[in-house]
Amino acid sequence: MHGGGASLGDSSASATRITPGFALRPEDIALAAKQGTARPGADVAEYALRLGDDALILAQRLGHWISRAPELEEDVALGNIALDQLGHARSFLTYAGSAWGKSEDDLAYFRREPEFRSAHLFEQPNGDFAATIARQFIAASYQFPLYRELAKSSDPMLAAIAAKAVKEVDYHLDHSTQWVLRLAGGTEESRRRMDAGLKLMWPFVGELFEDDPLTAKVGDAGVVPSSLKEEFDRGTGAVLAEAGLDVSGHPMATGGGRQGRHSEYLGFILAEMQVLAREFPGASW
Repeated sequence: MHGGGASLGDSSASATRITPGFALRPEDIALAAKQGTARPGADVAEYALRLGDDALILAQRLGHWISRAPELEEDVALGNIALDQLGHARSFLTYAGSAWGKSEDDLAYFRREPEFRSAHLFEQPNGDFAATIARQFIAASYQFPLYRELAKSSDPMLAAIAAKAVKEVDYHLDHSTQWVLRLAGGTEESRRRMDAGLKLMWPFVGELFEDDPLTAKVGDAGVVPSSLKEEFDRGTGAVLAEAGLDVSGHPMATGGGRQGRHSEYLGFILAEMQVLAREFPGASW
């Protein structure tokens, strides 16, 4: 399935031509939509909304570590990962919103909790540093193959956004992998915390790979989640085996985030994230 409008590879769209790897700004995406050279169909917009919400909520969670990480270098690293995720969110939300005449800010700041489509993993509390690393390890292990495959999308805009994002998520995956190994191979206490963090976050893996009617509708413009599970299992399994950690047989939690059914945590995230925009709508600085 293709998004609406002319292909961005057409000569008529040369002013906003998009090729995989081109560092699109949300402003570029909004301009392409305004010019009619890139506007997703309803299903592709809903699919992009999911991706944007995942990244937005994860960015908000990671941002809480700035000035609180166990060492200065991690303040910088987690802050940069949060900014990468925020950049992905801005691009996906801008593209999704172009189908409904809404901006990235409209979607980020003026939707209610049931209107968000993020999976439960991304809204889980930071916990201690090991719990955050466990969540980030799972998230990056999911996003990396997702974006790599999405870079082949028949929708040129989704492909361009993913082609840029996958390069950044490659670093996120390496960063979290090294910390899983470091904490598991450190002191008895660091190993205990890493094991506890994985067991805390692992139940939310299942929802990431659930297929539903939307993923079937988007066809070759999107990626079927279940098709990524084998690579996820292989990649995470190799790291956990090296770390001597075992999550096999761990029960999966009930999902629902893709349908707007969230844990109790999302409301608190949105209250903090949206308060200024809602208090002073239309303000700029």
